[in-house]
Amino acid sequence: MAAEGGAPRGGPSVFFLHPDLGLGGAERLVVDAALALRARGCRVQIWTPRYDPARCFSETRQLEVRTAGGWLPRSILGRGHALCAALRMIWLALHVLLLSGEEFDVFVCDQVSACIPVLRLARTRKKVLFYCHFPDQLLTKRESVWKSLYRAPLDWLEEYTTGMADCVVVNSYFTATVFKETFKSLSHINPDVLYPSLNIAMFDAMISADAASIVPSRKKYLFLSINRYERKKNLMLALEALHDLRGRLDAQEWGEVHLVLAGGYDEAVKENVEYYEELKLVTTKLNIGEQVTFLRSFSDQQKIALLSGCTCVLYTPSNEHFGIVPLEAMYMRCPVIAVNSGGPLESIANNVTGFLCNPLPNQFAEAMEKFVRDPTLKRVMGAAGRARVLEKFSSEAFSEKLYQHIQNLIK
Repeated sequence: MAAEGGAPRGGPSVFFLHPDLGLGGAERLVVDAALALRARGCRVQIWTPRYDPARCFSETRQLEVRTAGGWLPRSILGRGHALCAALRMIWLALHVLLLSGEEFDVFVCDQVSACIPVLRLARTRKKVLFYCHFPDQLLTKRESVWKSLYRAPLDWLEEYTTGMADCVVVNSYFTATVFKETFKSLSHINPDVLYPSLNIAMFDAMISADAASIVPSRKKYLFLSINRYERKKNLMLALEALHDLRGRLDAQEWGEVHLVLAGGYDEAVKENVEYYEELKLVTTKLNIGEQVTFLRSFSDQQKIALLSGCTCVLYTPSNEHFGIVPLEAMYMRCPVIAVNSGGPLESIANNVTGFLCNPLPNQFAEAMEKFVRDPTLKRVMGAAGRARVLEKFSSEAFSEKLYQHIQNLIK
């Protein structure tokens, strides 16, 4: 399966290997990186075990996307996701090297490093850049002895294979610090920080959908959450904050408030399905159902419409390694209320482009209340947010730095 996009260029051939080309922040970065390198004259392909154009960013249709290994399971009876991901990526790398018939100069991998030893088996040694969003071993819990035993070899494999990359970059100084603390044997590696950028051209060119088809009418204060339906994204915090906000407003103000939970959703992912149902039950329990809209796997046009019309964005995950959503919001002149940890500490200027809070419903609700009480706050913070994105997170800066990494690798 392939999505063709553009003729081959005269520059180096750069192949991206990604475990599942969906709608998350990692996928956003891969797509933006591929587009940036193609614009610089590189020949670019994205290889992945799974690609469904209906649940991907629309720009993937402009790129060469190829698949292999989708027949391998993503889990075994709902378990072993990390092991299956490693096996799928190893098979993907073998397919590219042995069966694709493609010529390549540099590989760019992210999320799963298990494929790197395979890539180094190429007949003519090729260089590998690994983009570390966050150590995978920190994204899972060890609830039992069996889980710890299962994860031990996978944790070792992640650290060992990450160290085999020719170049390692990370998405924030926060992640760089976590990288050094987690991978003790890789103390000799000092990963460079390559901030994700925002594809500003897409936002400027996109034709917005009709927000009225998504949000009930007569809603003056629209709060928006954009995150995948995963428990680690802590969407419950948004619902609990909304419930707390109710007690701070009179009946008329409360009637003008609405929350949209928009996020990537895949029926093939058990956690997405289960968490969505859990969230719906909580809205019923808290009696806030009329003030909440669930939007699953939304389109780019719908996202633009929501960002254009919302009062502010709620960004609820803790220790998020970076997070592209705050950049999207700020560029669209939407202030952001986020948890005061991880990447948002670097992307959001507290009390200037939004508010950084502890992950507590009352603190989020207090920040939300400020936008209800002060109608000018959105405009002032929104203008500051756009200026910050243009200054610090431009696609030009991202493109230039990534291209220099590629050039250094092929010298």
